[in-house]
Amino acid sequence: MKKKLRMMVLFILVVLILSACNMPGAKPNPTPILFPTPNYTMTALFSQEGEIPPTITPPVVVVTQVEQTAAPTTAPAEATNTPVVLTATSASTSTSTVAAATNTAQPIRGGQWVYAKKMSTAPTFDGVWDEWDSTKYPATYVVYGKSEWKDSADLEASFRTAWDNDYFYVAVKVYDDKYVQDATGMDIYKGDSIEILLDTNLYGDLNTAYLSNDDYQIGISPGKGSIEGEKEVFRWFPSGSAGGVSGTKVASTKEDGIYRIEIAIPWSAFGVSPSSGKQFGFGLSVSDNDNSGEKLQQSMVSNLPYRSLVDPTTWTVITLSN
Repeated sequence: MKKKLRMMVLFILVVLILSACNMPGAKPNPTPILFPTPNYTMTALFSQEGEIPPTITPPVVVVTQVEQTAAPTTAPAEATNTPVVLTATSASTSTSTVAAATNTAQPIRGGQWVYAKKMSTAPTFDGVWDEWDSTKYPATYVVYGKSEWKDSADLEASFRTAWDNDYFYVAVKVYDDKYVQDATGMDIYKGDSIEILLDTNLYGDLNTAYLSNDDYQIGISPGKGSIEGEKEVFRWFPSGSAGGVSGTKVASTKEDGIYRIEIAIPWSAFGVSPSSGKQFGFGLSVSDNDNSGEKLQQSMVSNLPYRSLVDPTTWTVITLSN
């Protein structure tokens, strides 16, 4: 009897000891000890699967010409064309632009490159380019007002360029089913008109994506009211010399669905002396207005597929040749 009682007491004590581990206030079990695992941060650093890139440095633009590829017929996004007045700042010259200034290589630029042939005899100013011995280039990219542009009969253009010691020459043939130009002065872009962009310091600010005092935006009106009306040339930029451009020559003519224009701008208007082999940034665009009695710019076509007025790096290159 005593033996059974002793066994029962011992059993009760064992039960009490085991249950005490889970009683309130009891010390919790420690975190289980796991086998060592790899340090994943260190593994990533020494892994060969994904190398850690070096410190990022500013990209160096390769100054060389590349093969031209087919470009879209319209720009990817509509650009605002309204002439802007900016406070120009001097462009800084980078290491790559200094190297480019030696002319040992040529810059990468979008759009088809243009070559202006030197004229031994100035062209006859009658609006027609028949005597021009130079390459014809298209200006068919719709860079503004795609929703307003109907088709090539509504607005499309081609052009030729040339030069001599006194003038930079441009001749343009424009397919336009309705001629409307009622604006003057700085508003001539709000009507049928031509725009010329010229970066006269191409290698000095090759990679500068904003306008500076060596970048020119000049507009030409083929005739106010009609093609026989008063011609006008207006310089929007540089803003410090905005206004009419003296010494220019303009002649224009019209037939059904087409107007033609010849333009001569003195090199003095750009502040440069021409010579064979010189290169400039360049763009040519044509604005259209089909609403008689209104001054507005409905659409624009250009030789620049991604034209941006305020970004000269979107302009192409023109070379003066013999």
